[in-house]
Amino acid sequence: MSHYFIDDKSLEHNIVSKDVFINDKQFSFLTDNGVFSKKGLDFGTRSLLESLPNDINGDALDFGCGYGPIGIYLKKTYNCNVDMIDINERSIDLAKQNAKLNNASVNIFYSDIYSNVNKKYDYIVTNPPIRVGKNILYKILFEAKEHLKANGKIYLVINKDQGAKSLMKDLENDYEVELINKNKGFFIISAENRLTK
Repeated sequence: MSHYFIDDKSLEHNIVSKDVFINDKQFSFLTDNGVFSKKGLDFGTRSLLESLPNDINGDALDFGCGYGPIGIYLKKTYNCNVDMIDINERSIDLAKQNAKLNNASVNIFYSDIYSNVNKKYDYIVTNPPIRVGKNILYKILFEAKEHLKANGKIYLVINKDQGAKSLMKDLENDYEVELINKNKGFFIISAENRLTK
């Protein structure tokens, strides 16, 4: 079975357009086979975006951007410079098309985890790829602190059934962790970088 975090070029294309409202803002997104949540904005990502605070500004990274809803929403809603990364080339192509479609000036590029990330951010926002397994998931979340500014934050969403409570406990080893919202089993979590310089 092919997963969205594997760049499977053998999959046939089936590009469709989805109109989405997030916090009363309208977006149009192209989706395709082989990308996460191809049927439209998933509930977890919506819950994450609708739970973000109002004071986000500065440099933001959309990790595992898929076809682009997180990064595009950040750019259209906040005073942010937005970078977006994914390992799936099909996702990257779609995200670039969707950025143009929604008039969002963002920087989108390929990266295997943080391999091509060479700056630090005020925020990393992600609906992380749970199916990659715990080892890679933890690599994504704990190596994030190397790419956060002092007191930078990760905002992420994870379902209670996928280990949200144990993940929060483990994150507390490296971050100041706060549960900012719960929505039908989805935990929206803030993890602040403890570094002070």
